[in-house]
Amino acid sequence: MRPRLLHTMLRVRNLDVALGFYVGKLGMRLLRRQDFLEGRFTLAFVGYADESESTVLELTENWEVREYELGSAYGHIAIGVPDVFDAAEALRKGGVPVTREPGPLRGSRDEVIAFVSDPDGYRVELIQR
Repeated sequence: MRPRLLHTMLRVRNLDVALGFYVGKLGMRLLRRQDFLEGRFTLAFVGYADESESTVLELTENWEVREYELGSAYGHIAIGVPDVFDAAEALRKGGVPVTREPGPLRGSRDEVIAFVSDPDGYRVELIQR
């Protein structure tokens, strides 16, 4: 069996709000959710396909922590969409901040991108596919 990327983890302040964004606005599915009573945290795994088929996103809510500093080394999560302009407009109408308007990637006429922010301030890049 070859190695493969399984998931990326983000710490979130409020899991229900984060799920509202990733599931409700970006159209991912909640694949599994589990409370860890002794560790005082909850994990939720979301994605566009089952974990056996695709890389997914792990959202972690630590019960006693309500604020995090976004790391300066963190970049963004990238999601392929059929039409960046339509996706950005639909997200904007749903109350999601569009932080970089849709348009060509600087230096490339072929790649069209936009950026939005999740409820915790993490950047999500939309790439037209």
